[in-house]
Order: sequence, then C-alpha cells, then structure tokens
Amino acid sequence: MTSVVILDYGSGNVRSAQRAVETTGATVSISADFDEALEADALLVPGVGAFAACIQGIKKVRGDQIIGRRLAGGRPVLGICVGMQVLFEKSTEHAGEGFFEGLNEWPGTVEKLEAAVLPHMGWNNVAASTGSQMFKGIENERFYFVHSFAAQKWELDPHEMLAAPKVSWSNHGQDFVAAVENGPLWATQFHPEKSGDAGLTLLANWIATIK
Repeated sequence: MTSVVILDYGSGNVRSAQRAVETTGATVSISADFDEALEADALLVPGVGAFAACIQGIKKVRGDQIIGRRLAGGRPVLGICVGMQVLFEKSTEHAGEGFFEGLNEWPGTVEKLEAAVLPHMGWNNVAASTGSQMFKGIENERFYFVHSFAAQKWELDPHEMLAAPKVSWSNHGQDFVAAVENGPLWATQFHPEKSGDAGLTLLANWIATIK
C-alpha cells in the first residue's frame, strides 16, 4: 500500500486533502517529522495563504531539505495551490518593489494576475498538456481554483537528455500555469481535493504512477 505524507507546516486545514488522497487506497498521514516525510512513498505539499508565510513554515520544519532530497532521489512530490507556487524561484506577493525567494525548483516568478475580478475563485477549465498522465481520463473536466497570484510563464529550458515537463494552462484575465508534470515533481495551481470526482481521479492518477 502506498504511503503518503502531507507535510504539516501550518498551512490551514489539510484534512480535506487527507480524505481525498485516502480515496485512492493510499495510507495518508499528516506530519512534520523529517524522516517520515523523507521516507514516505509520496509527499504532498499543501498551500493556503500568503507565499512568504508558506515558505517560512516549510523551512521551519526543514521542508525545503525534504523536498530537495526527495527530488534528488527521484521520489514523488505533489504541490497544491501555494504549495505549487513555492516551487518557483520567487514571488512578488506582498513584496513591495521586491520579491520573496521560493524553493527554486523551477525558474520563474509568481505574480499577480491581471484580471477584472480577484481572487480567481471557482471552477475553470484546464488545457491539459498532450500525453498528460495527470489528466488521463479527465482532459475536459473543470477544476476548483482559489488564488490571485500565479506563474504566467514557463521558463525552464528543455534539456535534450531529459523528458520535457508537461505544462498545462488555464486562463483568468490572462493565461497562467495550472499544472506541471516534471518527472517526480507534480504540482497544481487548483485544488484537486475540492474538485469533485475529477480531482479524485487526478489524485488516483498520481498514486498510480507511484505504484
């Protein structure tokens, strides 16, 4: 049975994510324990609230080291919402004229969307990348978003020796990165755990790649 740890670093209510992942048949725990999070079959990094606060919480429990070590060993990690945003190089959220540093797994900046209505809250379509494992069987479904900031460009240069990441997009006022499949590192700007059957299928697709 696949073991999943949801990283507990103070990011709001994660029980809904736990219940959603449990529908896949995985064993799910919520933990800040370094060894447990490092050794689990899969790690889920949630994210609710401000970018800087999430980074601070992640680093307080050494989550940056956990994520880095897992990815170096090819071990699965899934980031959700701000848990996706922190994977980028930096964010301008509440940073004045500067920025806050992210975990820098991907180059790029998380910036405020240029839209008439913010936050972007509710159901929206996602243009799934061709050949996506994440969206297998749910390519035409809608997913639930709650955010005002997002990565609006994909800046990681493809490497001829590596499989190119699969990047899926959505639009609210402008195009933004909705999901990424980059080897063992997956992430969604939307909330699968709040996206009904489509979200549960996405989580099942994730667990299936681990099995």
